[in-house]
Amino acid sequence: MEKIDKLDRQILNIISRNARIPFKDVAEVCGVSRAAIHQRVARLIEDGVITGSGFYVNAKSIGYTTCTYVGLNLERGNMYKEVIKELERIPEIVECHYTTGPYTMLAKVYARDNEHLMDLLNNHIQSVKGIVSTETLISLEQGIRRELPVGAEE
Repeated sequence: MEKIDKLDRQILNIISRNARIPFKDVAEVCGVSRAAIHQRVARLIEDGVITGSGFYVNAKSIGYTTCTYVGLNLERGNMYKEVIKELERIPEIVECHYTTGPYTMLAKVYARDNEHLMDLLNNHIQSVKGIVSTETLISLEQGIRRELPVGAEE
């Protein structure tokens, strides 16, 4: 990955707050051509600095009213990659991290309701070979959702 310079940071700061902003507007703020913005963004994508470009879907609006974080403990930590392959088959798991602390892994899971959550836990997640225990934390409300701030300094 190439070094991120001041212009890259300025571009990232702008587009991380509004991914739909036209490149001409970004160029105007940055004082460069639209082509320069296009080339920079393409390089940032190619270098893996920018990942994804989709829209956030409000889970509640499509019937998923329960957001949970599930701490998973594995039989052995080195089973992580095998367990991930199985968890990827469960579409309600939207994030999963290999962690330190009280859990081997932490998964973010959406369910339609508590009954659906119980089914996911009992019949899908806990049946994955290698998972020995789970602990579920229900999110009552999401207070913050944002991207990491990108300052203009180097």
